[in-house]
Amino acid sequence: MLKNTANILSISRIVLLPALFFAYGNALLFTVVYLACGLSDLLDGYIARKTKSESTLGAKLDSIADLGFFAVVMVSIIFKNGDEILEYLPWIAATVLIRMANLAIAAYKYHSFAILHTWGNKLAGFLLFATPLILHLDQAAWLLPVCFVAVLSAAEESIIHLTSTELDLNRASLFYKR
Repeated sequence: MLKNTANILSISRIVLLPALFFAYGNALLFTVVYLACGLSDLLDGYIARKTKSESTLGAKLDSIADLGFFAVVMVSIIFKNGDEILEYLPWIAATVLIRMANLAIAAYKYHSFAILHTWGNKLAGFLLFATPLILHLDQAAWLLPVCFVAVLSAAEESIIHLTSTELDLNRASLFYKR
């Protein structure tokens, strides 16, 4: 059972995504579901490494959950903060398009759904995770560094996909291989 815990946490995050989207109007419920998703994201990889139960399936479940989480958070932010974030939409669109291109490159090159777990992607994920909490404090300027990091991490992933001969989901960065 312990060996499946990481995958169960990833699946729970996927299951919670619709609740997260529909809870955005209720601050308390949104915060609880949001923090549960964040905690499951932190714990799934940690548990997989500690129990030596890392797997391709687990990495894919985590990536699907991360992608869904990103989508739900972005849509929620756009609905809630509409006019304040219009100037950031080109950055968001660029990030989404690069990420979609990365998925297409990975599908073509490796015949697999793949999102790399680079340090840049982890930093972008952390900043994105903090964004709704920061925006709640009326700090829309926070979005500029978040967008910048998101575009850079997506571009780094593109370069890694284009220059690598084999898929390594846990590639740390363009400059460092584990």
